[in-house]
Amino acid sequence: MMRGRRIPIALPNTGALSRRRHTLYIRSAIIVFILFAFLQFHVINYDSSDSGSSDSTNYSTAAILQMVPPVFHKYLTGKPRNSTHGQNGTHFGGEGPRTANISDILRMIHRYNDLQTVLNEDIYGPLQNDSVIVVVQVHKRITYLRHLIVSLAQARDISRTLLVFSHDHYDDDINDLVQSIDFCKVMQIFYPFSIQTHPNEFPGADPGDCPRDIKKEQALLRKCNNALHPDLYGHYREAKFTQTKHHWWWKANRVFDQLEVTKYHTGMVVFLEEDHYVAEDFLYILELMFRKSQDLCPKCNILSLGTYLKTFNYYTYNKKVEVTPWISSKHNMGMAFNRTTWYDIVRCARHFCEYDDYNWDWSLQHVSQQCLKQKLHVMVVKGPRVFHIGECGVHHKKSNCESNQVISKVQQVLKVARGSQQLFPRSISLTQTSVIKKTKLRKGNGGWGDQRDHQLCFNMTLVGR
Repeated sequence: MMRGRRIPIALPNTGALSRRRHTLYIRSAIIVFILFAFLQFHVINYDSSDSGSSDSTNYSTAAILQMVPPVFHKYLTGKPRNSTHGQNGTHFGGEGPRTANISDILRMIHRYNDLQTVLNEDIYGPLQNDSVIVVVQVHKRITYLRHLIVSLAQARDISRTLLVFSHDHYDDDINDLVQSIDFCKVMQIFYPFSIQTHPNEFPGADPGDCPRDIKKEQALLRKCNNALHPDLYGHYREAKFTQTKHHWWWKANRVFDQLEVTKYHTGMVVFLEEDHYVAEDFLYILELMFRKSQDLCPKCNILSLGTYLKTFNYYTYNKKVEVTPWISSKHNMGMAFNRTTWYDIVRCARHFCEYDDYNWDWSLQHVSQQCLKQKLHVMVVKGPRVFHIGECGVHHKKSNCESNQVISKVQQVLKVARGSQQLFPRSISLTQTSVIKKTKLRKGNGGWGDQRDHQLCFNMTLVGR
């Protein structure tokens, strides 16, 4: 009997293999989708300029108010004119009209500066040497200041701090707001050489000063006040631009060397501005950074809590810090340093005060590059704890200077971070720093060629020292 060759016969297709492949594809797709959604949840963009008309997010004042605990609503709403008075008798509302003249304003400013009253000290006790001092530079954008105060009110351990508000514009509404703060110790200081109090004389705009764009030859013929000293671009001073640098330098000298309550303090001093907004763990993170700085970066003399990035990933960077040379345009927001660093800086006062740039941060960069033995190095938190909410200022003008959009988006950023437990990390770690190119010496922005500005700035350094 002849044996035939076995011919393999395909079994009927039961679909098991196909189903397994199909299931694998579905599972892979689901995993990819979940990862994508997870990353989108944690990658936050709060740049209002990227939002088109299709953005249906509610940026109304009511929506913003809903994100704020009711106990803090009082800081976001104004009060009738005569209903608010400062604590400890420091509101001088009964001594002059609300629309005071310059002599009245000067009198009030000098009285505040002489008294050096610390509000709420009876409640929270005297300033401790290891406590943080938070210094806020204030002009007159009260809407932003309200939101900064609300964010400060929600910060853990804020009751241990001293909040110093440094003003270059005397305003009763702002004073009422600041004096209504009840969650920590508060002090107000007033820059005494403001444009408001010197509108027609230096450091304001003297009628005898040279116009900005006049040629030097014409200025010399006209014999205007500062004809001999245009800036490096051939322009003459503009008071509105010089004031911010003067104010920054004055307040730093005032806090570190002149105020009775702070002049011997050796702890950290955080510098904020009226259009900043803080996370509720900003003091907690600052303390972590300070404690770890000797291990992670012994040469770091500045800690920075802010970033100008418009998009960032809290999930990846919530507890990461970076170490880098201090760069004025990147690390000037929410920066903190102590008396040791200040003494290094103030020894270089000439470099700060005579550098032809009207920006305080560029001037500080110049100090670092040209004067300091140990250049400024910063430890900066990658997941920001200080945000910039201002839409308008010295350099930026938009049609809506009181936009709720950025404020609302920052609130959403912090809500997401809070809900996913990305705030208050147990520790911080150093992320790999990219290779830093050697910082080139930069030409200043000008606006600071007038020798009267140089002398005023330097005189502020000498007062009280």
